[in-house]
Order: sequence, then structure tokens, then C-alpha cells
Amino acid sequence: MTVVVVGAGPAGVNAAVTAARAGKDVLLIDSAARIGGQYHRQSFRAKKIRVAHDRVRHLPDTTVWAIEGNRLHLTGSRVVTAEALVLATGAYDRTLPFPGWDLPGVYTAGAAQAMAKGQGIALGHNVVVAGTGPFLLPVASSLLDVGAKVRVFEANSPSREWLREPEALIAGRRKLIELAQYAKVARHYRERTAVIAAHGDDRVREVTVARLDRYWNPLQVKRIPVDAVCVGYGFVPQLELAISAGCRLRNGFVDVDQEQRTSVPWIFAAGEITGIGGAELAAHEGIIAGAAAAGVQVGRTVDRRFAEALTRVYAVKPGWRSWLADDTIICRCERVTHRKLRTAAEQRGAVATRAVKLASRAGLGVCQGRICGATVADLLDLDPTTFARRPIATPIPLGDLAANPVEEQ
Repeated sequence: MTVVVVGAGPAGVNAAVTAARAGKDVLLIDSAARIGGQYHRQSFRAKKIRVAHDRVRHLPDTTVWAIEGNRLHLTGSRVVTAEALVLATGAYDRTLPFPGWDLPGVYTAGAAQAMAKGQGIALGHNVVVAGTGPFLLPVASSLLDVGAKVRVFEANSPSREWLREPEALIAGRRKLIELAQYAKVARHYRERTAVIAAHGDDRVREVTVARLDRYWNPLQVKRIPVDAVCVGYGFVPQLELAISAGCRLRNGFVDVDQEQRTSVPWIFAAGEITGIGGAELAAHEGIIAGAAAAGVQVGRTVDRRFAEALTRVYAVKPGWRSWLADDTIICRCERVTHRKLRTAAEQRGAVATRAVKLASRAGLGVCQGRICGATVADLLDLDPTTFARRPIATPIPLGDLAANPVEEQ
């Protein structure tokens, strides 16, 4: 019996280290080859955890695809039994569809960041970074560092909205100091502006840029030439394992107490699945979760006021729906257009997620709604977390289902 930590980003790594220091054997599982997650993609090295803690065993390139009782099913037809489980599965980019978003040369902000930080690749010479959220700033900064000419379009007006959050600003002053390092991006940055269409034949060549009102309805528009577009509208928490384990949700995230304990007593959660707040907050939550999973108290709490304000300042506004054309692709896996989705919902009375999937095929492709789920839910007023409800958390080889599982020691 051991403490199992799923996810090796800032939350998971700190949970693993803390539990090991408390005397527990720890199994750290992550689907990536190296620990550190997106935030530490370039600088973090696994030796930091191996040298300091012989009790931590790292399983890279391994995915947990189901939880049954206290047994976790892993890729490679393996199972592991956990005394306590820390879920630190993180989040992934949220995208909003617009005409031409499926053209080559349109990337998520996370993909652009990974290429720039991990490979030193700029994706293009003339790059637009668009969307909403503070993550746009480090993405633009990384692209500038590798030689790209960058323009940043923020759909909200955070410089104004933050003035309405004085308590959150005080609570997040260290985060504001961190954001100050991206001052070089300021002269390339415009608020209340968005990319609402991409144009090109074989790849993106131009984008339509719009000035927006407070609800994101376009006001003035113009077309500008680009080599690449990077878009990001916040993040979607990876809730599949938490939901399948029966963890209660609150406002679209895993609900936890002061010890990061979920509604399932032996399961703890930390990081972005409890609320989007950045790497520092995730690390603190990981320490608390790791200590609690090991049966000790760490004597600290987290202040989520800044993280909660982030969701208000950088909220996705309803006017984005006006950017869509009838033939805009909503579900890229199944090539479901806006017209087809709307017609299926209207004609067949699809008022629940399962009915929408069956009527339109949106969310039935390879990604199983991970990319389009939040969009479909927004367009049809559905609960977005229902797209994460599935008995198998991620696509796996059929052989993993058919084989007799081997207990991971």
C-alpha cells in the first residue's frame, strides 16, 4: 500500500515530495516523459526528486485510465493499489471556434508555449497571440525570445477589471510581481480585441481582428497578415478521473476542504482541477495534499482570493457566439458545423449531453469532447463537466482492456 500521485506538474511533484518526507512510499505517475508539467517544461529535471527522495518512484509515459475502488488501472495492463490518492491532473487549453480556426497555422497557446520553450521554435515570423487570460503574456514572451514578431490581443479589459478586485490584488501581489517580468510584451498588447476569423487556402495567411464591446460583440474589424495564430481562452480542468472516482464538484472544479481532501475520504486533489490559479498556488496545494495523504498536518492554508478573481476578470463573454458562421467547425474530430449542431439540437430536442452527442456526433470523436465539449455546452446551455463523465478516462489500446492486469509493485 502506498500514496499514489497522478500528475507530475507543480502540484503533483510537491505532493509526492511532501508525502515522501512524511515517511510514505510514493508512486508518481504521469503521462509525459519528464516531470515538471507545462510550467517547468524546460527547467525542471527529474533528478531533483530522485536524489532527495528514494521513497519516490516515478512512472513516466504512463496514464491512469480508470479507478475502481482503491485500484488504479494503468496503461500497459497494469494496476496499482493506493492507500491514498492525490489527483493533480491539471488542465488544458480552452479554445473558442471561429471561421478558419481549423486552418494549418492556428495553434493553441499551450502548443505555442511548448514549441517555444521546449524546442526553441517560433511557429512563424509574424505571430498573433489572442484570447483571454494572463497565460497569453508568457506565451508571447517565449515567442519574442525565439525571434518572432508578436502581437497580443486580449479580449477582456483586465487593466480596468482588476481595479474592482482590490482584495484579490493584495492577496496576489506576488503573482503580480511575477507578471511584471513580461513588461516587454506591453508595447505589443491590446485589450478588448480578438481574432474572430482566420483566412487562407493551404494555411492561415490573414486574420480578421475586431475591437469588442464589453460582451465581446465585434465593433470595428480589419484584416491583417500573419504567419501563425496562437489562441487561448483559459483552461479546462481534467476531471475525468475525479468524476469517475465519485468526487463532488463545485462550480466546475473538484470540491476540496482545507486539507485538499475531496468528498471521497482517501482521495485528495491539488492544482488546476480545484480551480485555475497558476503554478505557485498549485505547488502550495500539492504540499498540503501530500501531507494530508501521508496522515500529517502541514500547518498551512491557501488563499484562493486571487485565483477566484482570475475567473471573473478573464471570463468568457457570450458575444463570442456572434463570431460563428453556419459552416464554422465546432467539433473538429467529427467535422460537426455550427449549423449541424444547432439543427440537431432543435429538431431532435437534444437537451442533455448524451442526446446532443447522438444527434449531432459532436464529442464522439477521438478527443471525446475534450476540445469541443466546453464550446458545445456553452452554445446549448449544458453542464460542461458532463463531457468529462466516462468510465474510461482516456483512449487506450484495446489490448489494455482485454489483458489480465498485472499488479504494479
